Amino acid sequence: MAALAAGGLVLTAGCSSDGGSGGTAGVGTPQAPRSSPAAPTPSASPDLPPAKGSVRVVSTLTEGLDSPWGLAALPGGDLLVSSRDKGTITRIDGKTGKKTLLGAVPGVSAAGEGGLLGLAVSPTYGADHMIYAYFTTESDNRIARMQYDENGTTPGRLLGAPDTILRGIPKGSIHNGGRIAFGPDHMLYAGTGESGDDGLAQDKKSLAGKILRMTPDGEPLHGNPAADSVVYSYGHRNVQGLAWDGHGQLWASEFGQDTWDELNRIVPGGNYGWPEAEGKAGKKGFIDPVAQWKTSEASPSGLAFAKGSLWIAGLRGKRLWRIPLSGGDREPLAAPQSFLEGKYGRLRTVLAAGGDKLWLVTSNTDTRGTPKPGDDRILVLAVR
Repeated sequence: MAALAAGGLVLTAGCSSDGGSGGTAGVGTPQAPRSSPAAPTPSASPDLPPAKGSVRVVSTLTEGLDSPWGLAALPGGDLLVSSRDKGTITRIDGKTGKKTLLGAVPGVSAAGEGGLLGLAVSPTYGADHMIYAYFTTESDNRIARMQYDENGTTPGRLLGAPDTILRGIPKGSIHNGGRIAFGPDHMLYAGTGESGDDGLAQDKKSLAGKILRMTPDGEPLHGNPAADSVVYSYGHRNVQGLAWDGHGQLWASEFGQDTWDELNRIVPGGNYGWPEAEGKAGKKGFIDPVAQWKTSEASPSGLAFAKGSLWIAGLRGKRLWRIPLSGGDREPLAAPQSFLEGKYGRLRTVLAAGGDKLWLVTSNTDTRGTPKPGDDRILVLAVR
């Protein structure tokens, strides 16, 4: 466990970028409200986690994945995983690891850090069978939803035509963001990157370098910081992970540049400083990260909450980070602790699997890793 630095929680670990430096729908489409509270309603305080935790690899659920990026759980425990470079979505049996190809997402243009990225499952999936995807096209990054025909009999042709709900997110060869998730409020959140153009992060009219919040139809919420805007927070370099703790508080993991990677506690309308601030700069008007890592030991990608702690998958750092939260004040209880260092290579995505379990996705076939036999894979972890 790293030491606490004077004036705040500072871990001498980190990353600069992704290992080198994250129409009309079918019948039953959810009809979301046009307004809602500005933030999820807090829930009861969970039990405090121990200052020091543990990680045990229970099993390898599946292997042989190609450039996996997004991961989402279906009701019942099966998983959906996206291939960044192939532009496909595959279903993984949650018990046997059997793979079933659902199909390719039309319009995906994979290059650099772009391609088919984050996935999310509709909060009303039982009624609408909608899957959401964030992906790069020839002209932009966008979010679309597709209906999944679970009764279909032809593998590879189980996805309906994409219904684009949000387009015009700036794209680049780097910093495309890509993580999407439904929050406790059943609204859709998305983390974007500044696409390599630093100035866009501070431009509130741009969708780049932001965390976005929208209805399942892609509409702005009047409870957002600015009326008729999906922008929820700004001043981000490249948001790669989104997760909510037991109080309904949103957290985000973010790539730094040359000095500090970040874990940020997200508040509506917050300015997180990029490109004027990186890490704990203490500059007026900017929100400092809760924890930071040097750019050689993190490259923080996916983020999950389980057993009272946040868990971050590290790309360049090739390890899993644990950040125990103290409960009521929603601050770290102790310094971050790392696990699995170098054992499975680059780690892309982590997702809560219920109770003390996590799913962890490796990322060694993305052109920046060194694949070993069986890569890439999904691991099942037991954590404390």
